[in-house]
Order: sequence, then structure tokens, then C-alpha cells
Amino acid sequence: MNKQSLLLAALALAALISQHAVAAGDAKKGADVFAEECGDCHSAIPGKSKKGPTLTGVIGRKAGTVANFAGYSDTMKDSGIVWTTDKIDAYITHPKKVVPAGKMKYDGLEDAAARADVIAYLSSLK
Repeated sequence: MNKQSLLLAALALAALISQHAVAAGDAKKGADVFAEECGDCHSAIPGKSKKGPTLTGVIGRKAGTVANFAGYSDTMKDSGIVWTTDKIDAYITHPKKVVPAGKMKYDGLEDAAARADVIAYLSSLK
């Protein structure tokens, strides 16, 4: 196996491990984390936004596209982000690193297990 093939295999393995780590969260615990960390500004009810957009159906959605929510920054709308579990994990860890000029006033959630739980909860919101 050449160096490029080894590198690609290592990157693929790292992606699988990362995806598994995020997927290992507990949606029931995540509902509590969501209520505490996100619920003041975001709703889990379809079509109901607060200061921030509803997060129902966020997995797989393009950033800045919730209908009837006008509070997005231009940076968020123009980011090209599609909300995968990995991208949500990065965003809720350090929002200003992912969308530097975004409007979200949240410093981030350092606890990896709590992030995995809230991502599991968000994944359940269809």
C-alpha cells in the first residue's frame, strides 16, 4: 500500500470513529441538555422559532434556510454548511470558530458526552 492509500485509509477510519463517537449519545439525556443549553433560544417544535431557528429537522439541512426565520446572519446564510452530526459537534463546541460573524450568542459546550447527547436528541427531531 502506498503512502497516499494509507493516508486515505487513516482518514476514512478517523471519520468512522468520529461519527461513531457522536452517534453514541443518549437522546433522552440530550433532551435535558437541549432544554438547559439551547432551549432559551431554540425550539424543538416544527415551525416554531424563537431568537434562533427551530432545530427540528436540522440534521441534513442547509444552514440559514428555515422558512419564516429572518434572524440569520449573512455569514450563516452564505456559509454553505449542511448540518451533519460532525458539523453540529464542531459548531456547538466553538460556534465562533465555525461561523465567525454569526449572531449566536453562545460560547460553546465543552463536555463531549453532553454534545453527543444533544446531537442524538437533535437527530431524533424529524
